[in-house]
Amino acid sequence: MVTVGLTGGVGSGKSTVAALLAAHGALVIDADAIAREVVAPGEPALIEIADAFGPEVIHGDGELDRPALAARVFTDGEARARLNAITHPRIATRTAEIMAGAAPGQVVVHDVPLLVENRLAGAYDLVVVVEASQEVRMQRLALRGMPAAEAERRMASQASDAERREVADVVITNNGDLASLERQVDELWLEKISCLR
Repeated sequence: MVTVGLTGGVGSGKSTVAALLAAHGALVIDADAIAREVVAPGEPALIEIADAFGPEVIHGDGELDRPALAARVFTDGEARARLNAITHPRIATRTAEIMAGAAPGQVVVHDVPLLVENRLAGAYDLVVVVEASQEVRMQRLALRGMPAAEAERRMASQASDAERREVADVVITNNGDLASLERQVDELWLEKISCLR
């Protein structure tokens, strides 16, 4: 099995790169999707989150109120650490279960937004960082409906481009169009990932 850690700041286009790698045959494990799975209604993590942060972070239908929780944890390092202590072990367990199901020799791409922040670079055969300028990222996040202040707050809570580059084996620049991104991903697959198989 070849393991690739894929990371990038919010709005960088990391999910698009993950989809392009999946088209090449990689098994993509989306850390954000798993994070949502472990806090679904009825899951023990959601009960612990309600105990730790109060009922105001849970909607009336029992779903996690993500914006309310985000408002608490993105501005408070201690609160973020408390949330991570609840969710990260469960995310790690689910990730290991998915990886165990990979075919022999398969490329497994782990899409991890906080790879640098959680010091996970050493766990992968190859670390790929997706970058885009702050201006481009802000435009993308605005198109998703995220207010500028929230986008800036999220960016500030994540590692910097320089910190990501320090652990990167490959940096993909995503300021242009999809065709440019596809070319870079094709090169990554042929010149870096295929050599590890």
